[in-house]
Amino acid sequence: MKTFDYVRPATISDAIAAAAEPGAAYLAAGTNLLDLMKGGITGPSRLVDVMRLPGLDRIERLPDGGVRIGALVRNADLAHDPDFARSYPAIAEALLSGASAQLRNAATVGGNLLQRTRCGYFYDPASACNKRQPGAGCDARDGENRLHAVLGWSEACIATHPSDFCVPLVALDAFVEIEGRNGRRKVALEDLHRLPGNTPERESVLEPGDLIVALRLPSEARTLSAHARYLKVRERTSYAFAIVSAAAAMRIEHGTIRDARIALGGVAPKPWRAHAAEKILAGCHPDPATFRRAAEAALADAKPSGDNRFKIELAQRIIVRALTLAAAGTPQRIPALPASPFSSVSGALHDA
Repeated sequence: MKTFDYVRPATISDAIAAAAEPGAAYLAAGTNLLDLMKGGITGPSRLVDVMRLPGLDRIERLPDGGVRIGALVRNADLAHDPDFARSYPAIAEALLSGASAQLRNAATVGGNLLQRTRCGYFYDPASACNKRQPGAGCDARDGENRLHAVLGWSEACIATHPSDFCVPLVALDAFVEIEGRNGRRKVALEDLHRLPGNTPERESVLEPGDLIVALRLPSEARTLSAHARYLKVRERTSYAFAIVSAAAAMRIEHGTIRDARIALGGVAPKPWRAHAAEKILAGCHPDPATFRRAAEAALADAKPSGDNRFKIELAQRIIVRALTLAAAGTPQRIPALPASPFSSVSGALHDA
């Protein structure tokens, strides 16, 4: 591992100043960063430890009905918060489907948003990867690529974004609060991550020194809690990233869909909001034919990036399944196998 400096600032402003220097990186729980450093994938010259910054580990209910989640809130603490799980069940289910219990106990909300791709070529220093080394090429294009992107990819990069948590967040119009050298600003989570284009090494809109301090969900997201699910297809039910995942949430009144939200994971370099599918659902009855039309619209622009054409049909099917489960109503218990299509409903009570 490359030698690095370690600093532990006492304030957010000190952290930003320290992290704005070339070669610096923020360190929270380190569940992704430390692995990358040990493998020689990344080598920051300075680590800025933010885990002890005050005020970033709180879940705050806002007067307007929304919620503000500090960037240092642990994934497990958020998923098991009773009020949060009742109000945003698809997010809680997504969190509990990711990683292992031990990692969820350590990993933070802010770190989850910014985790790096799990593309095998990115993790292999002997392989060409434009994301790791700009201009090197992309060995995934002609390599083992059945799990790679079918939406939003470019010739420079076909990797996918790995987060489960981000998928329902994007569907529910979450946004992040970012503190930087020029003050604080808000960015919609859908706009936080960049598509690769010709610069896949630039994964987000964050500038040097920028620190995500909080995540916020608007009050409108609560109105979808009665019909909300997250579904994830993976190669093994325990501790695996999504081949394809989908978050579906609806507000249904008198048998008609008044509002619908759909987002996909595992199919693109960023969490993918399916706006065209949502428009098809609005004003319609929740039935299989409508769900299939919405699913087809969501993948209308999809194209294989290699040996992964199957992911297009799989994504359509997972959308239909997620919508069907959401239309049936959010279960009172988080499934025993969260987000699994093979799960029984019996599991943890939302208000346990």
